[in-house]
Amino acid sequence: MFDKFHEECGIFGITGSKDAANMTYLGLYALQHRGQEATGIVSWDGKTFHQEKGVGLVSDLFNKERLGHLKGTSAIGHNRYSTTGENHLKNVQPIMVNFALGMLALAHNGNLTNAAFLRDELEAYGAIFQSTSDSEVIIHLMAQSRQKDIIGRLTEALHRVKGAYSLVILTEHGLVGARDPYGLRPLSLGRVKDAWVLASETCAFDLIDAEFIRDVEPGELVLINENGLTSYKPFPKTDPAFCVFEYVYFSRPDSRVFDHQVYEIRKNLGRQLARETAVPADIVIPVPDSGVPAALGYAEAGNLRYETGLIRNHYVGRTFIEPEQAIRHFGVKIKLNAVQDVLKGKRVVVVDDSIVRGTTSRKIIKMIRHAGAREVHLRISSPPIISPCYYGIDTPTRSELIASSHSIEEIRSYITADSLAYLSMDGMLEAVPHKTNKYCTACFSGHYPIPFTQEEVVQIGLFDPKSD
Repeated sequence: MFDKFHEECGIFGITGSKDAANMTYLGLYALQHRGQEATGIVSWDGKTFHQEKGVGLVSDLFNKERLGHLKGTSAIGHNRYSTTGENHLKNVQPIMVNFALGMLALAHNGNLTNAAFLRDELEAYGAIFQSTSDSEVIIHLMAQSRQKDIIGRLTEALHRVKGAYSLVILTEHGLVGARDPYGLRPLSLGRVKDAWVLASETCAFDLIDAEFIRDVEPGELVLINENGLTSYKPFPKTDPAFCVFEYVYFSRPDSRVFDHQVYEIRKNLGRQLARETAVPADIVIPVPDSGVPAALGYAEAGNLRYETGLIRNHYVGRTFIEPEQAIRHFGVKIKLNAVQDVLKGKRVVVVDDSIVRGTTSRKIIKMIRHAGAREVHLRISSPPIISPCYYGIDTPTRSELIASSHSIEEIRSYITADSLAYLSMDGMLEAVPHKTNKYCTACFSGHYPIPFTQEEVVQIGLFDPKSD
């Protein structure tokens, strides 16, 4: 596996379409990059909720027969990468329950930092959980609420949770979308014919020919039913803290995220990287696929030739049989191969989006040298990662993040590059829209926009004892 942060989750919802289940399937297919462990769809036909979910990829799990079971004109779906809760079928979303106001299904992208505290409290008062997912906490809080309608119960529940969430909720009273007051995780709103659509990224809209309307705003709840779309803003206004790593790595480059095109922003990161860290070289190559736009921007700003020096095998499955006799760097070679004719005798700038543990970077540098490169200079289109994320990204502990305990020179020596340079924090914020004070940069700075209580520090392991 590549040494990267793991994806979060992808969510999708639609109402007002006779092809709701098929549209949701396509939306989840477009969002597969946000979670590959499990997937699920729940639909509503006006009388009954229908559900299909399981472990595996969207294209592997859903077939014509399964989609045929998902009747109705409304549906929500979820692609899972587990950030909280083990990867068992019971944790696969959407989570579906029956409570005082009828049936409800919920899909969540994000992570609740006070979930363990709330779960203990709910269980002490008799709540019985069917999963270990933090998302189920929201459902129990809604069930306990005495508010008379869905929006009232959801609002009351969300006032008690902390952390990051983008939600799609399917109820007998309509489709609901919600985004936390900081806007950490993305959620977009669109239309396809007479139907309304919600999705983590707009690439899901493109596949079903939906029109992007706008983002669901930070702290906004939207209810979509036969009366159209109604917007609620029940939270005090706060400064947003969009996850800047969505621009650096997570989102597909063809998506609009936080209302801006990801591809062009990644090129901007590469341009800024070249301005800050230029080095004499013959060619620029990316670490595919996520490093491609930044490498293009670097080559453009540095007036260097862009080449494809590493070829990615896109057909690597989730598992493969390793040869009995170990092959050097097998884990990387099965995904990447160096193009010798491109690299031989060249001074090469290699552009990647991030370094986590440094293990993959080390193997890639050695592979490029083995292909005949004269010099290898690694350039990273984001600052050094020094802190874990607690807002919906599965990250290593602080002690596993190489930049948290090693200098840039020490990292360079470990990965065996001739030089190593990262984009500065100021440079990154200059390259993205909105400029400063609009983003969560906790993984680069260690400054978390949502403060932690002492109990949460203990429960989520904020201070990794291994790093002391």
